[in-house]
Amino acid sequence: MVEGIGASPGIAMGKAFVIPTWEWDFPDKLIDVTDLAYEFERLYDGIRHSKSEIEQIKQEFVSVLGEEQTQIFDAHLAILEDPIFMSEVQGIMQRQYKAAEVAVKEAIEKFVNMFDLLDDTYMKERALDIKDVGNRLLKHLLGALEETLPPKDQPYVLVAKELQPSQMVHLDVNQALGVVTMLGGKTSHVAIMARAMGVPYVLGLEGKLASPIQTGDYLIIDGDEGIVYVNPGEPVVERYKARKANWNAMQESLQKLAHLPSRTRDGVQVNLAANISSVKELAHVMGSNASGVGLFRTEFLYMDRSTFPLEEEQYAVYREVAERLNGRPVVIRTLDVGGDKNLDYLALPEEENPSLGYRAIRISLDRTDLFKTQLRAILRASHYGRIKIMYPMISSLDELRRANLVLDEAKRELDQEGLPYRPDIEVGIMIELPAAVMISELLAQEVDFFSIGTNDLVQYVLAVDRMNEQVAHLYDPFHPAVLRMLKLTADNARLHGTHVSVCGELAGDIRALPIWLALGITELSMSVQSILKVKNSLLQSRGSDGPQIWRELAPCPSSAAVTEVLGRYMKSGLAGEEAETDSGPSAAGNAAQAPDSGAPGSAPSFKGAGEGQKEEPKAPVPPPYPAGEYC
Repeated sequence: MVEGIGASPGIAMGKAFVIPTWEWDFPDKLIDVTDLAYEFERLYDGIRHSKSEIEQIKQEFVSVLGEEQTQIFDAHLAILEDPIFMSEVQGIMQRQYKAAEVAVKEAIEKFVNMFDLLDDTYMKERALDIKDVGNRLLKHLLGALEETLPPKDQPYVLVAKELQPSQMVHLDVNQALGVVTMLGGKTSHVAIMARAMGVPYVLGLEGKLASPIQTGDYLIIDGDEGIVYVNPGEPVVERYKARKANWNAMQESLQKLAHLPSRTRDGVQVNLAANISSVKELAHVMGSNASGVGLFRTEFLYMDRSTFPLEEEQYAVYREVAERLNGRPVVIRTLDVGGDKNLDYLALPEEENPSLGYRAIRISLDRTDLFKTQLRAILRASHYGRIKIMYPMISSLDELRRANLVLDEAKRELDQEGLPYRPDIEVGIMIELPAAVMISELLAQEVDFFSIGTNDLVQYVLAVDRMNEQVAHLYDPFHPAVLRMLKLTADNARLHGTHVSVCGELAGDIRALPIWLALGITELSMSVQSILKVKNSLLQSRGSDGPQIWRELAPCPSSAAVTEVLGRYMKSGLAGEEAETDSGPSAAGNAAQAPDSGAPGSAPSFKGAGEGQKEEPKAPVPPPYPAGEYC
């Protein structure tokens, strides 16, 4: 067993196909000054062919990933047109009289090394894009057009030192069982593509293997746990076959819950909404029967491109989301970049601690031109559905009021231009900073809703960078201090009639469900994949337990004490001691929703069922694993 990093969830089992590394070995060829013009023509011809190839790949892959994800290739085109990159290549050719391929290789190495030295995960991963584009150009300059491609007639687990997006694009999703790479990052383009394609992916195995994986080796990869088995024994194979079969059965069982109302056994309604990053995810949102979109992360509209998206482009996306939700609400979060989410074309300052620096609403209030463009697009789209606006990382009333001034200005402009929008559009804020929690009573008087961003809130409350391996174990969402922050926010929101929801990882963690019942929170927004798992637990819980749950949670001195209380209530609320918690769904099948029968653990029946009607079977009980979604 080898432990890596899980970048895309799921289990894959099958024979490995190893992609050889592109390692160009050619002499440091010098040219005569009289050959410079010819070499430049070779360079420009290689660029033309590379751009044409990228454009073709983009068009072929748009049906698999959607328009947004294929903007990755727009970034690749931008590199080939980048004046700095081209100036470096041309300079080497002119000053050192080196052949085009030698100059390109040296330029690639220079920029890749420069990016790798930066203490920034995002920028390190952008080095992969430069390698990909540069290698494509070298391929044309050297005439090495043949690549070793995976088989088309049998399934495989793809293995590589590192993958480029243009290599990922050639994967046949019907044959590619999973992906393993020695290098890479969870926020890399390849990881984004793997998740969009639904392909399990484990990365970060460099230096951890006793010997290299060979084509034909039998692999098991666990994208949830980040584990890879190479030629495992029969007991491991049988165990994972059972897990995979149980996982498939669980998904089928959970899907039967989609049509049921999101209510506790005693009738407390808790809306379950989805977090999305692109229009492409809406099909899954509707398939899970989510109550709407509780968080639309707009920053992905701005990534993997060379310029800011124009108002018309944003408007078209926001309008499509609103229309396709067909009356269900969508909360659009304004641009939230900075920290670990950077834009290649936005010159952000280098910072000692970017998580505490120039990011989110701070950038928007500094660049009001960009902010107003986005607000205009959102407002215009609001004419076509139930759109709400949400500002991220608010820490003061002043920030909120300044943001609303820009919103008012955008409204006045649209009025003057005669463009329709929803004048009573709801405006809310993310509660993700301790400062916002402590003044939540004041903030609640000036907004329509709160959305608690649990991941950043936990990070800032505990002063723990969850991406830092040395302290990540201290990141504890069940810390008593976090619970008290949640309680204060919920109480202050209720005091002023302000709606409050929760988004992010903790919202999709079934272990936390008793907390939301205890706090009276009636809307959770999470990854689409978590919605039915949470609904399954909700259907078997009792809202009337809420006050007693908080009475037991309030004095808890540690997270261990908190999780003990939560576990006890989850166990008593779920349908029976016999429910299977780590071996798949119970044999009973799907679930029903009904008033509490008065007997804890008894199978509920549909509300309003007549005396002679058959009692509905119990819900499947998934294992208590957290969702992997970030808010």
